[in-house]
Amino acid sequence: MASEHIVELSSANFDQEVLKSDTPVLVDFWAEWCGPCKMLTPVLDELASEYDGKVKVGKVNIDNDQPLSVQYGIQSIPTLLVFKGGQVQEQHVGLKSKTVLKEALDNAIG
Repeated sequence: MASEHIVELSSANFDQEVLKSDTPVLVDFWAEWCGPCKMLTPVLDELASEYDGKVKVGKVNIDNDQPLSVQYGIQSIPTLLVFKGGQVQEQHVGLKSKTVLKEALDNAIG
């Protein structure tokens, strides 16, 4: 895991960390072998630090937790889902800029 502010998510803790979270959660579905996923990691680290306490950032390794990928219909990675109140508010597929992700988080907080 790249940052102390990013939560490693799995089927075991997804319900508690994401669906029952009091704050919005940005979930990154990724894999070790995915180049764009690796390029996105520093951006997620920055966002996790900047939004600490306002938004939770978590990562799901699709190779380690396929049921979550199936449950949320993940077809391509990276896929970023913004959850609020246990529901998906926004979905972004592919490498996105920090600006686009900040806007999504600001909307979720808003």
